[in-house]
Order: sequence, then structure tokens, then C-alpha cells
Amino acid sequence: MPPIEGHHLAPPEALAWRPSNLMRIPNADYLERTGSHLLGARQWRLPPGSANTLHRHICAEEFYFVLEGTGRIRVGGKTLTVPRYGGVLVGPAELRQVFNDTDADALWLIVGAPEAEQPAGEKPDLSRYYPEDPAQLPPELAGRVWPPRP
Repeated sequence: MPPIEGHHLAPPEALAWRPSNLMRIPNADYLERTGSHLLGARQWRLPPGSANTLHRHICAEEFYFVLEGTGRIRVGGKTLTVPRYGGVLVGPAELRQVFNDTDADALWLIVGAPEAEQPAGEKPDLSRYYPEDPAQLPPELAGRVWPPRP
């Protein structure tokens, strides 16, 4: 895919917030508004007691940056605390999960390159991205239920 020409402004009022498919975390995709095919950037607002999916990537690095609150992420077998305006770069093969075991929302900006596209007609092998149960919660949220049941 070729890069964009010129520039594209993504004002905050243009963001469309939606809950993620599996874990129901509010998120907004910046770069779908700009037409980028070479870079992805998404905000994730994690409420207290919540977690995103446990996953990895095949070839894409991701940079996780905390905009508000205190960030908590497990990478491989380690749990990291990321202060506001701090960040962590995660390599593709590492299992990772952003979660919130604090009493306040945490707002993350996650930036990465998209994975290589699947050949037409082929379904992706999701076990490569989710080798373990993607909805499992980290030990820090033991006894909690997320996403909330209606």
C-alpha cells in the first residue's frame, strides 16, 4: 500500500467511540478517519476493573502510551505499571493485555503498523493471535467479572 499524500486532520469530534467486540472496552480509531493503510492508532478507555483481550501479533510492534490515569499491562509473564505520559513498546510475539485494577479510568493511545493482509478468500488463523483464552482476566483482577453481564 502506498502512503497517503499530504496530510489528514483527525479532530476529536470526528472520533467514533464504540465498545470492542469481545471485551466491550470503549475505543476510537484515529486512523480509519484518515485513510492510512500503513499505521494504526486507537484510543482505549479502560474503566476500573476492566481488561482488554490477551493477544499477540504476527509481525506488528505496538506502542502503548498512557494519556490519563495509571496504565497497567501484562507483557509475557510480567506486569508493568506505566505512569501517565509513559509508554511501552511491545514486540509482535509477546502476549499482552492492557487492564485496569485501579479506581479511575485509564486512557491509552495504542499505535502500531497493521498486520499483513490475508490473501483473498482465506480466513486468518486466530490461534496465532490468541494462543490462550483471549477473554481471561489477569491475576490482578481475580474474582472480578468483565465484561459486565446485563
